[in-house]
Amino acid sequence: MTILESRPETVRPQGGTLIQQFELGLDAPICLTWELTYACNLECAHCLSSSGRRDPRELTTEQCEAVIDELQRMQVFYVNIGGGEPTIRPDFWHLLQYAVDHQVGVKFSTNGVRLNPERARFLASTDYVDVQISLDGATAEVNDYVRGPGSFDTAITALQNLQDAGFEDAKISVVCTRQNIGQLDEFKALADRFGATLRLTRLRPSGRGADVWDELHPLPEQQRELYDWLVANGGDVLTGDSFFHLSAFGGTDGGGALPGLNLCGAGRVVCLIDPIGDVYACPFAIHDNFLAGNLLADGGFQTVWQRSELFAELRSPQTGGACSSCAFFDSCRGGCMAAKFFTGLPLDGPDPECVQGYGESALASPDRVLPPQGQDHSKANPTRNQPVMLTLSRRPGLEDGPAAPPTSACAESPLAGFTP
Repeated sequence: MTILESRPETVRPQGGTLIQQFELGLDAPICLTWELTYACNLECAHCLSSSGRRDPRELTTEQCEAVIDELQRMQVFYVNIGGGEPTIRPDFWHLLQYAVDHQVGVKFSTNGVRLNPERARFLASTDYVDVQISLDGATAEVNDYVRGPGSFDTAITALQNLQDAGFEDAKISVVCTRQNIGQLDEFKALADRFGATLRLTRLRPSGRGADVWDELHPLPEQQRELYDWLVANGGDVLTGDSFFHLSAFGGTDGGGALPGLNLCGAGRVVCLIDPIGDVYACPFAIHDNFLAGNLLADGGFQTVWQRSELFAELRSPQTGGACSSCAFFDSCRGGCMAAKFFTGLPLDGPDPECVQGYGESALASPDRVLPPQGQDHSKANPTRNQPVMLTLSRRPGLEDGPAAPPTSACAESPLAGFTP
């Protein structure tokens, strides 16, 4: 990781599309994801940050306040807070209020474990706060398969508490999997029932998601089903930049682009701050290859965002590599950087889920090498919250004896070592 002494001035084209402007990067991110903690009460099978245990080095309350102060100076419109489960952090509600008081809006993602009626009423009375409830199945059977027993009921209770408190337009955030693609209409009905907005995101093979990607990622025919459903319903559904790889279904001229950002925004308009202050180009790629700097060691978030060598490289004109010769390149822009990296494909090659089939041949290459995963904060031993799919796949004999003792205090408790 290197921070540039100075960044050359970007020569922007006069006019052009918004996408062309975004490709060159912005002075401040449009969407800043901030993982406040890796502590989590769940053990979701596809967790992209491999959360479970807190990192004892995570930023203090005062350091988090300093980050918010800097975001205010940069005029960052809002921050997307996640984890882990951010509400587990004892100072979460203080930091949320601190951000709002400093004109930084907060969208936070939660499994709903702490959203009781009292907290729901607080959120309903607070401006500039958006709540996103994670739910990966429209039924308990499908959701709890990947998120763990009882997680569906917890999420539904949280949505009910928000609705009863008068909170308007909560979000239901769904990671699309092989098991839930057939439930898209049910998800939409669930969102309508709670006066919420449906948000669909793509499954990425990062974190623990790499271990289950082969089993969970949608099949080619389901990718088409998802695209057709988004074309019909996308005006009322949020997708971010999750599905631009599907736009090639719409033709070679980009006319089939889906709602949302049809571009990889990594280091250009989005990035991620992790619990210890490391800044990554992509919220779905917490890995040293995408580490741009550390806001404590490298002069603050603004310095990393505006002067990181990695970000400067990502904002430079891209050739498109092998995909540039494809007639569909202008539609899909080569797909997702994180999906390529964690499946061992070259970043300038096809997306592993390329709808033209080029990803399948790339995945079959004998030269493909899967990268080692980044940090793993998973619980050392399974708990009662372990997802059904992992319970079913536990190695034979594991249930016959007592669990091995935890390797550290953090493996026993997600809040070990934390002093409120």
